[in-house]
Amino acid sequence: MKINKYVEDLKAKSAADLNEELVAAKKELFNLRFQNATNQLDNTSRIKEVRKNIARIQTVIAQKNA
Repeated sequence: MKINKYVEDLKAKSAADLNEELVAAKKELFNLRFQNATNQLDNTSRIKEVRKNIARIQTVIAQKNA
């Protein structure tokens, strides 16, 4: 149910807000990968979660453009 709420929140946002959120998620993913490479990352499952969130954001953007 938590994921459905997140997707509904994404659908309610404007295209500009979605693009900002996409950029922020990509920056977070970069930082997580950097931490993982330097053995500073404790919760490695966060990488997978952020990747899926990026895909969700991109899907909502594609739906709005169609």
